[in-house]
Amino acid sequence: MTPGDELLFLALGGSGEIGMNVNLYGCRGKWLMVDLGLTFADPWYPGVDLVLPDLEFIEERQKDLVGIVLTHGHEDHIGAIPYLADELKVPLYATPFTAGLIREKLEAEGLTGQLKIKTIPRDGGIDLAPFNVRFVALSHSIPEGNGVLIDTPHGKIFHTGDWKIDEQPVLGTPTGDEAMQMIGDEGVRALVCDSTNVFQDKPSGSEQGVHDGLLKAVEEAEGRVLVTTFASNAARLETLGRIATETGRTLCVAGRSLDRIIRVAQSTGYLLDFPETVRFEDAMSIPRRQLMIIATGGQGEPRAALARIAAGQHQLKLTEGDTVVFSSKQIPGNEIAIGRIMSQLSDMGVTMVTERQAHVHVSGHPGRPELKQMYDWIRPDVLVPVHGEMRHMREQARLGLEHGIPHAVVQRNGDVIRLAPGDPERVDVVRTGRLILDGDVILPADGQTMNQRRKLGFQGMIAVALPIGADGALAGEVAVHALGVPVEADHDDFIADCADSAARAWESGISEEKAREKVRLAVRRCATTWTGKKPIVEVMLAGVD
Repeated sequence: MTPGDELLFLALGGSGEIGMNVNLYGCRGKWLMVDLGLTFADPWYPGVDLVLPDLEFIEERQKDLVGIVLTHGHEDHIGAIPYLADELKVPLYATPFTAGLIREKLEAEGLTGQLKIKTIPRDGGIDLAPFNVRFVALSHSIPEGNGVLIDTPHGKIFHTGDWKIDEQPVLGTPTGDEAMQMIGDEGVRALVCDSTNVFQDKPSGSEQGVHDGLLKAVEEAEGRVLVTTFASNAARLETLGRIATETGRTLCVAGRSLDRIIRVAQSTGYLLDFPETVRFEDAMSIPRRQLMIIATGGQGEPRAALARIAAGQHQLKLTEGDTVVFSSKQIPGNEIAIGRIMSQLSDMGVTMVTERQAHVHVSGHPGRPELKQMYDWIRPDVLVPVHGEMRHMREQARLGLEHGIPHAVVQRNGDVIRLAPGDPERVDVVRTGRLILDGDVILPADGQTMNQRRKLGFQGMIAVALPIGADGALAGEVAVHALGVPVEADHDDFIADCADSAARAWESGISEEKAREKVRLAVRRCATTWTGKKPIVEVMLAGVD
């Protein structure tokens, strides 16, 4: 699959899902990658925190890859870099704040100096023939959100990354009508656009507008105030730092990711007026009415600071009369985890404020009015929705066509789309997939390890050990050990029945493999009779002299 004299688009992640964004552009034998993100695991991946894209397609064509361009520093756009980028052996291109975050991530993984990171100034460009790439500043919920304008022999692509229209950003400068209009005037073949908030009828709103709602919530709080927000939202941190000063509260920050964001932001010229913070042990000696905490964990992450505080397992403590402000939106799928933490906080007598009660959060993604404004600015020939589930992308395709864009392409991971020459069309489908980071090991998400772990979680496991004499006959008592099998009240009787089933099933004089399988099936039938479950059964043979 080598691009000819044409312009191709291929998503290896982020199309048909929210997260794990990896996009490829192909032209004249070369490929350009935009973003290399991950997503966070759900209960379908027990014991796993991070899910990575499978880059097999481009790894096999590594010599044709000219570089990786990063639009901004969110995990779903840069998070896979420490685990996968070294295999691609090409430079990474990012603006200063994003480059700083990448360096910190590499340092944390012991990879300092192993990847070539090229820092590009805001609105700067790079020539990666046959692609010429220019960063275009766009507002988002992290410093230095960028679209990328990709000039090719077959026309220009405007790849938005994540974005919104914010006329009063707390950090950075607002997206300029004139600058965006000029991009459209140059002629754009395809707009590759964020679909996350396409069902939102109103604009996302300005970060500046959150200030008053947060200030009111903090001013009305009688005890300690804890505000939880996305760690990467440096503009929100700027707002919270200002509110701490305005309300006379001392600030404490809880969460390593918050520490990292603040450190990188300050090193690249942001958050320079952020107040001094106090250590955990000092925070608890401050009068409750004078303390404000910013903490990670608003999505219910079990190891984040808020979860540990809610469980009473952190140096920072909350008590009755304190307030927790959720200055973030619930990400679909996190409702149960967030609800669990809210229940713990409620049991403590803590007051909670969410975006449903007060204006304490705005999204970083475009609603329908903002999408329409982007269409008017860019005026593309083709719209390619990305960064969304299929329902989001299909809805954006409908919106774009209704708004007068001539073509809209609904694609999913693995679809190879020819954008030019001619009308856009799917010309091929390549294999894509997911990898999991399981401890320190990267494995296929649908591989044997994860399948076995799911079975263990759903069905339990029984280990059977049979002592076998030199003549192949059973030479002693069978030992059985059950894990996760629902037989608590009748455990001893169940174990005895399984051992008896194994002993009766063992047959000497046939191959060891067949004898072992007879025992396995007999024990599983016994377990199914007792419990209705079909546990994993492992049979071990011990030779006895």
